[in-house]
Amino acid sequence: MPNGLMGLKEKWKGMLAFGLGMGVLLWLDQWTKQLAVRYLMGKPAIVLMEGVLELRYLENRGAAFGMFQGRQFFFFLVALAVFAMIVFALYRMPFTRRYLPLGCSMALLSAGAAGNMIDRISQQYVVDFIYFCLIDFPIFNVADCYVTVAAFCMMILVLWVYHDEDWDVFLWKRKMEA
Repeated sequence: MPNGLMGLKEKWKGMLAFGLGMGVLLWLDQWTKQLAVRYLMGKPAIVLMEGVLELRYLENRGAAFGMFQGRQFFFFLVALAVFAMIVFALYRMPFTRRYLPLGCSMALLSAGAAGNMIDRISQQYVVDFIYFCLIDFPIFNVADCYVTVAAFCMMILVLWVYHDEDWDVFLWKRKMEA
């Protein structure tokens, strides 16, 4: 098989794996939010670990930690920008073992952004239900966990794993003629 076709085949396999991974993560987020609505809405908190972790229902009309209340269109634009950057990166990124951690981080980020965007579009708020009461942390959800983990992983990848030449695949470069 010619190299161009082999590269195209690998690209499609990588895109499919990304899509399936993101789909599973997105399903898990939406499923946990449905469970929160069914079992927590209008009911007292469920204590998982006394003084540490609780499940309690909250309708968040803002961003992280309830900031920027009622700015749904702004959040929609931010999510679209994130998706556009990820699509560009996926298009440019080789689907090799070297870039697997980055691809997984992008799937987490995509699923988290999509999960909360689905809520904002369908009901004008995001369902939050995980409360880390040990430090009185704001109530959050699974999609928020995805975004946080993805951001942390990407920071590690940028600072300590990938080198300058690893990022060259994302640049538009003109091929120099010999």
